[in-house]
Amino acid sequence: MTIILTLLDLAGIVALLLWGVRMVQTGVQRAFGPRLRVVLAAALGSRPRAFLAGLGVTTLLQSSTATGLMVTGLAAGGVVGLVPALAVMLGANIGTTLIVQLLSFDVAKVAPLLVLAGFLMFRRGMATRTRDLGRVAIGLGLMLMALHQLLAALTPYEALPALRDVFALLSAEPVVALLLAAALTWAAHSSVAVVLLVMSLAGRGVVSPEAALVLVLGANLGTAANPVLEGAPADDPAARRLPLGNLLIRALGCLVALPLLPWLAPLLLAAEPDAPRALADFHTAFNLILALAFLPLLPPYAALLKRLLPARLEQDDPTRPRHLDKAALEAPVVAVGLAAREALRLADVLQEMLQGVRDAFAQDNRRRITETRRMDDVLDRLNGAIKAYLMALDPEAMTEADQRRAERILIFATQIEQAGDVVDRNLMALAGKRLKRGLAFRPEQRKALLVMADRLAANLGLAASLFLTEDRRAARLLAEEKEQFRAIELAATQAHFAALRQGQGGVAEVDALQLDMIRDLKRVNAHLVEAAAYPVLRSEGALLPTRVAPEP
Repeated sequence: MTIILTLLDLAGIVALLLWGVRMVQTGVQRAFGPRLRVVLAAALGSRPRAFLAGLGVTTLLQSSTATGLMVTGLAAGGVVGLVPALAVMLGANIGTTLIVQLLSFDVAKVAPLLVLAGFLMFRRGMATRTRDLGRVAIGLGLMLMALHQLLAALTPYEALPALRDVFALLSAEPVVALLLAAALTWAAHSSVAVVLLVMSLAGRGVVSPEAALVLVLGANLGTAANPVLEGAPADDPAARRLPLGNLLIRALGCLVALPLLPWLAPLLLAAEPDAPRALADFHTAFNLILALAFLPLLPPYAALLKRLLPARLEQDDPTRPRHLDKAALEAPVVAVGLAAREALRLADVLQEMLQGVRDAFAQDNRRRITETRRMDDVLDRLNGAIKAYLMALDPEAMTEADQRRAERILIFATQIEQAGDVVDRNLMALAGKRLKRGLAFRPEQRKALLVMADRLAANLGLAASLFLTEDRRAARLLAEEKEQFRAIELAATQAHFAALRQGQGGVAEVDALQLDMIRDLKRVNAHLVEAAAYPVLRSEGALLPTRVAPEP
């Protein structure tokens, strides 16, 4: 029973350490996330600047995975080269070691002060960034408390023969120890937490210096495996270049360092007798040496990765999301941007459907009608994927701007999908009905419908642009289109009633069909306005609650 309670205590302490790491990461992301991405984007022009930017950003985030996701988002579509992206990752790998360097000193006494300061900043701070920095301070305090409690919990069991036998076995099997630490880091999603745990065990003499160095190598390997195993899509080789390239660099470093550890361990302890400090120095030195060795070799290395992982030539399934990287869910500022890119694909698909509508007005082609109706399935599946992706984001890790942007993405995707439903179920059904009954529009009717279809396509382009820019003037222009479509529908309705009064039965049937198509084109336009214009106008208080004039 005592052993079970001890294991539960250790599990709780480790969970507290992981939660502290997470609070630091999410606090920095919420406070500086968009700016950090701008810094990375500005630094990706050259290898040295990219390296330093990766080091600096990751020092704040304490997550090389989050930094890598930002770079991957910027590099998507070939906008940023693979060489500077790899340079960022080399810098990011060093950045994650700096917090370990700080916590390797005896700073546990400042933990209560950090928690108190963070609590006051979080509860009393008026600015959002002050509250987020308070979250960071609380996270650092919890990490220090967890490490202090871990040392206290291990003290009674330091001399247990069974515990020492287990770690002696790890010392005898360095490959097993390496893979075990890599698996633990992958499960914890934090090399910082695992390295700190190893430092605590080594500081108490539970783990031999050589075994501790092997475990640190495994932590470096495991943190590079996360993006490869969980984030990069298996069917897009080009998207796997950056995470796989970073993993191969770490793996090569481990292969070179592993045989040297029996000689390195005594040298490190001779230079730094304190075991935790020696491990922190080794952790930093390992990544620094890898960066110095590979930074000059990145151009040929990137060329090799491109040869091994060529870009995908075509998208086999148009209903499959292309930009919703699951690993990016850890960095909401990146994930929201990827969801926005995927939402623009909905606009592209709807644009193709509107071209099908125009073709249905201009010619008699049943095959084109069928092809257009099938595109609605693409809209349905992409919309569902975007919703599921955004719902998987952690609200606690999102800033107010992230949440507002995610809400607008959901509105845009939903309205575009509903516009596609109108095209599929109404406009294409009416086009098929016209062909089935052998009805023909008069030249002026056909021309009027084509003009409306062209105007609707232009409005869709404006809506997609407005979705990105959120410009108030463009929002007003798009909103005013509703009045234009109402006027067109009213004129067509009056012409239809005039034909009925004149007793023109055959002509009236064609007029009724045209009127139904105009009505549905107006409905599609209304969805475009709801998708892009109204959210902007509503947020600025420029949207009236009703069009009905108040009673006198």
